[in-house]
Amino acid sequence: MGKAKAERRLSENEARAVARTIRVSPQKLNLVAQMIRGKKVDAALADLTFSRKRIAETVKKTLESAIANAENNHDLDVDSLVVAEAYVGKSITMKRFHARGRGRASRVEKPFSHLTIVVREIAAIEEAA
Repeated sequence: MGKAKAERRLSENEARAVARTIRVSPQKLNLVAQMIRGKKVDAALADLTFSRKRIAETVKKTLESAIANAENNHDLDVDSLVVAEAYVGKSITMKRFHARGRGRASRVEKPFSHLTIVVREIAAIEEAA
């Protein structure tokens, strides 16, 4: 019998990729995600390739995964894809301690983040407008 197939949450001209538990704070990851929002995928890949941020490589891999999902799973044209959404969520935070003077300790928090990238195919009519 089994469970009914879940409804597709995205529209027919969209594909997404999710990277979970990335070892960087959400604030720092959002700076890189903000850099690619609304751009065509080839321009976004170029920006991520030459970015000096450490996390740009992980964001680039996630974007390439979203492009591959669009091409292989949803038969979308790669040349007409744009980064429709790139959003960041909080994940776990590891708590560690740092030894200080006089027998005391300070708390060190090591945050993790989630990244979701949605690419959308834009029609040729929309590009001309």
